[in-house]
Amino acid sequence: MTSRPKHAEPRPQPRLYLMTPRVAEAASLREPLAQALAAGDVAAVLLRFANTDERAQINSAKALVEVTQAKDVALLLDGHAELVARAGCDGAHLAGIEALKEAIGTLKPDRIAGAGGLATRHDAMTAAEAGTDYVMFGEPDEHGERLAFATVEERVGWWAELFELPCVAYADSFDEIDPLVKAGADFIALGDWIWRDPTTVASIVADVAQRLRLPEPTA
Repeated sequence: MTSRPKHAEPRPQPRLYLMTPRVAEAASLREPLAQALAAGDVAAVLLRFANTDERAQINSAKALVEVTQAKDVALLLDGHAELVARAGCDGAHLAGIEALKEAIGTLKPDRIAGAGGLATRHDAMTAAEAGTDYVMFGEPDEHGERLAFATVEERVGWWAELFELPCVAYADSFDEIDPLVKAGADFIALGDWIWRDPTTVASIVADVAQRLRLPEPTA
């Protein structure tokens, strides 16, 4: 883990990181996901499984990886690192330090290992030292609870100022996007709230993508 150089190049435009709703079967998600990926600059999709068996999970992942690969977008599994290779996915997102440490050896160096569930600054630095490819701040836990937004904003700003490792910031609404971009997030994660109406997902992604366009630097 290294600090950002004091005279770094201008920060690139943040990219999108989409978190799917809980998926039991992928058929109904394929078309809305394809439209969403065509609507904005999406770097990765996090596939979140419903409580289904392993075979159904693998089938869902295989169905959606066809969609993401067509757009050169990474498909990550929410946990389930043991299924990544079998499903042809690009990596996994691990919640908590212990989960990261247990799975990272099976994922690296060929696949992505991301870290979430980071309640403290120390957790984030520990994840970086363990070799994660990114840290995520602000996402809801399994009970739907998340850090206060002011804490998320502060955490993103602290990370962006000091560390080179990419930071994903979860936005729970349109109102949270601009502050997280200003704080220095490299990626903006969008979750359940964009999927409530499958017919509007693409327009929401397009709107957010427009918000992520950084102003041209002044002379």
